Amino acid sequence: MPLRPQDLLTVGEVSRRTGVPVSALHFYENQGLIYAERTSGNQRRYPRHMLRRISLVQVAKRLGIPLAEVAEVFAALPMDRIPRKKDWDVISQRWKQHLEARRQEIERLEQELTGCIGCGCLSMNRCRLLNPADALAEEGPGARRLPPLDI
Repeated sequence: MPLRPQDLLTVGEVSRRTGVPVSALHFYENQGLIYAERTSGNQRRYPRHMLRRISLVQVAKRLGIPLAEVAEVFAALPMDRIPRKKDWDVISQRWKQHLEARRQEIERLEQELTGCIGCGCLSMNRCRLLNPADALAEEGPGARRLPPLDI
């Protein structure tokens, strides 16, 4: 018999369907990213709609998005029912904002790296990337970014 949207899945079934280890599922649950109901025997049972959330977590991980950021976006998504199109639209807009901010950060870093590599100055006094506004000068002379030598 095919599964219905309201059916609950065991942790093993969820792991098998998503490819996510059981330990990671428990971690995601502890982080508030997913939700599981408990049986009278205290066994986890996941609503089927958690599969989509888990898949989004996996995509976010692949893109290097921190789980805290995923949790922030997921906060607008209901845990206790199957999300509706309107719910997905809300988090889609949040994701879009987060991804746009990340894209802008990457572009800024790329420009700074290109400028730094391109100028070849390697000056700790002028470098906007490693020492903006020569902030390290306040700490005194010598290397500040290098670990001390073990002699």
